[in-house]
Amino acid sequence: MSLHAQLSPEAQARLAAQQRNSTITSIIISLLVVTLIGIILLFLLLPPVDNFTPEIVSYQSGADDKEKVTKREMTRAVERKPSAPSSSMAKVIAANTSSTTAVPVPEIDVPDPSMDFGNGDDFGDGWGSGDGEGGGGGFGSIPATMRERCSRDDRLNRLAKNGGNEKCEEAVMSSLRWLKKTQNKDGSWTDQKVAMTGFALLAFLGHCETPNSEEFGDAVTRAIVYLVNVSMKNGGKMADDFKDRHWPYEHSIATYALGEAATFCIKLGINIPKLNDATKKSGDWILEHQHSSGAWDYDYDMSGKRGGDTSIALWHIQALKACKHTGLWEEKTFTSPIRESLEYLKSKQSSDGGVGYTAPKPHGEKGFTMTGGGMLAFQMWGKSHDSVVRKGSRYIQKNAKFDWNTADSDLYRHYYHAQAMINRGGKEWDNYNNMFRDQLLNNQNKDGTYKNVGGGAKVNGVAARFQGGSEVAVHYRTCLATFMLEVYYRFLPATGSKH
Repeated sequence: MSLHAQLSPEAQARLAAQQRNSTITSIIISLLVVTLIGIILLFLLLPPVDNFTPEIVSYQSGADDKEKVTKREMTRAVERKPSAPSSSMAKVIAANTSSTTAVPVPEIDVPDPSMDFGNGDDFGDGWGSGDGEGGGGGFGSIPATMRERCSRDDRLNRLAKNGGNEKCEEAVMSSLRWLKKTQNKDGSWTDQKVAMTGFALLAFLGHCETPNSEEFGDAVTRAIVYLVNVSMKNGGKMADDFKDRHWPYEHSIATYALGEAATFCIKLGINIPKLNDATKKSGDWILEHQHSSGAWDYDYDMSGKRGGDTSIALWHIQALKACKHTGLWEEKTFTSPIRESLEYLKSKQSSDGGVGYTAPKPHGEKGFTMTGGGMLAFQMWGKSHDSVVRKGSRYIQKNAKFDWNTADSDLYRHYYHAQAMINRGGKEWDNYNNMFRDQLLNNQNKDGTYKNVGGGAKVNGVAARFQGGSEVAVHYRTCLATFMLEVYYRFLPATGSKH
């Protein structure tokens, strides 16, 4: 007989509840264990994930991403729109603004530029006038008298005050655009490269077009670099053919252009490799090769009996003024050479005020062709009240003629006349302005060039190479006409109408 203990209904209910709770707890624990195992397996079995910070690569504008960008830099104050690079451009001048413009640079390094700017004391310390649209910026470091030339509004105001008009501005812009279109791939112009590049660069700078200029900056930079390369290659000398005894003309014109370019670049903080060095070498050549007469002669002959002529001398005097502006020389450097050159010019003035070519007498039937140039030289160097200027002005008032379609269309003579007479101011300038302004405006072609002068007659001038239809003649007379139309704002009159 066996004995069996029998649970009461309440005990059975509690037991069943405990069993259910145990089962649920076991299931939950099992699920947690499986989840934990899964997490551990994922952690152990999955490949590691690398965290990284992406590298941002900045490419120098205009440079091949496979080449190392050189440290030679041209620093520009403003951004300008890019233009298509020349196929001849081998290197890039790096800028601190974004641009796709490639610019050729000489294979040389550049020193720190001087920041001096001459003394700003007289006629000729003024400049050109702007970037075509009043933009460009960065002219705050330039003296106020120069800044006024560097915006379209100021140009138009000065045109109106000095007897010009908006057509004069339009004519200049048209010519500059033509020059930009006709520039050679190497930055020069025509096949007479050095002199004609100097002329073109002076025309751009006369309108305050710098490497910063939006429309013309590339053309200006390439022209500067071309002349820098010529100068550095030849120890400061600049010419296409040094066997041609006339090469001092080329050298002085190109040095004039480099001097103005260097002054602009120094004041605007634009660094073009070796520009200062080239300007210094070329200017030094002029200073070191002056004839004992006070002038400069063909082949830079320093001992010949001829002793130079006023035409050659005047380009060298202008070049030295541009060099003085740069601050690359001590001012006293120019004292003796300029004193001697002005004495030379004075010796070539006749009693009636005309300045001759090699003597104080007319150059045959052509007359006194250098009168305006003689006046300008004295005005540029702070001697606007000298007797040479007063007598010369009276001669021009009495004898000057300018008619585009006759023999009286000597642009070279009037290039000087225009500068000298606006500096005189008053009625003297008004009368002369009425003579030449519309002659220029009415004889410009639609493309910006100028019609042939003379109307079929031989121009009454000395070596009038601007006459004819050759590439050089068209370029030369277009630049001379442009210089004459820029005179309204390029210089500040220093003397008014005082005698």
